[in-house]
Amino acid sequence: MSELDVFVIGGAGVDTVVRVPELPVPVRDSVHVPPIESYVAHTGNGVALGCHHLGLRTHFADVIGTDPEGDLIRSAYARAGLSFDHRTHPSGTRRSVILVDDRGRRMSFYDGRHPAGMTVDPLLYRPVLGRTRHVHVSIMDWARHALAEAVALGVPTSTDLHDWDGHHDHHRDFAYGADLVFVSAAALGDRVEEVAQDILARGRARAVVVTAGADGSHLQLPGAPMRHVPAAALPADRIVDTNGAGDSYVAGFLHARLAGADWEACMRAGSLAGAHACTTAGTHTSFITAEELSAAMAGPGTETGAAAPA
Repeated sequence: MSELDVFVIGGAGVDTVVRVPELPVPVRDSVHVPPIESYVAHTGNGVALGCHHLGLRTHFADVIGTDPEGDLIRSAYARAGLSFDHRTHPSGTRRSVILVDDRGRRMSFYDGRHPAGMTVDPLLYRPVLGRTRHVHVSIMDWARHALAEAVALGVPTSTDLHDWDGHHDHHRDFAYGADLVFVSAAALGDRVEEVAQDILARGRARAVVVTAGADGSHLQLPGAPMRHVPAAALPADRIVDTNGAGDSYVAGFLHARLAGADWEACMRAGSLAGAHACTTAGTHTSFITAEELSAAMAGPGTETGAAAPA
């Protein structure tokens, strides 16, 4: 039997969050803001910690720097008890500056740092691929090679394309290479079904999940109409910060899927986990537990209007 449930590859970094009165920010010489905080964050971090807090046996691997941000990441995972392996690169640890307004909306300035074409010692991921039930691969350039190896071994895989527009070449290996594909509707406009069907037609995916914020999420299966699940109900006054909600959605979805749930139940679980993340400030500062998710799943159905992930 596999000793791990989920192996997350790539996507650790540090977010510096600035809370601003409104977005877009007015053009002024100076804007007074509440205390500026930094958080261990980014997509792989959110999925790995989300799965870990849901009780899944989780391992995370990535490339970081020998810098204060890298130290912050390693210390955070040690405190959380998350299994983590890494390699270092001179370019340093990825980071972002994120502006968040009073409505929880955000604007992110992403500093990926690592050079295009960067290679990574495959021993970072290769020995783990055969020891896990599922591999989730973040869209780091080097991680496409890990995805290909996982597929060759027959290990179920997933990826999150985030705000892919359906065209950018960087995402294609991930879009067409994973068994389960998550993508945000943010840059798709009226092409949601078109892009989801293209991923199914040109790739190996068995399902495409499109997250659409307060509009819920959509499921595209081969040869079937697109299905919609409303966002989890969340009063507007409980929405603090939408940072990390999409990663929590993925973790909730994977938790349900690995437990044998059907697609619609997985989408409900993802929506509830994503909504939970919106109720606290910062990125990846609060994760739903298995007990909380089970109770929420047993409660009233989802309703439109939540600040669910995008």
